[in-house]
Amino acid sequence: MDIAGSKNNWHYNKNLKNFANKLRKNMTKAEACLWKYALRAGNLSNWQFARQRPVLNYIADFMCKELLIIIEVDGLTHQWNETYEKDRKKEKELELAGFKILKFQDEEVLNNINNVIMEIEDCVVKRQKEFGTPPP
Repeated sequence: MDIAGSKNNWHYNKNLKNFANKLRKNMTKAEACLWKYALRAGNLSNWQFARQRPVLNYIADFMCKELLIIIEVDGLTHQWNETYEKDRKKEKELELAGFKILKFQDEEVLNNINNVIMEIEDCVVKRQKEFGTPPP
């Protein structure tokens, strides 16, 4: 399988760079925990994840560009109708671009991080097989 975004820097949107930097400096508690205990510095099967990555017209909480995996960590505001509809649109557009989206609630990350990590690891293994990509 050809990795869809590899020819155009994985749909990086440089216009959102400054906003992404601000979000990176102000991560939620759940995002910070997931970053520290699972995703930082290739801790997860040596795959690199970027945090607050501009992609298309959105900012993904976490993204592994080599496997086209996006991880979103959602708080209470994502249950509001307006936010929910925006999230659905974002998800559809990212999936059309070839990304696999994993969504977790803040409480899941904070109260059951081991299960969250296991789910991410399962996704990494599946994507490696899909793309025929050996681990780094």
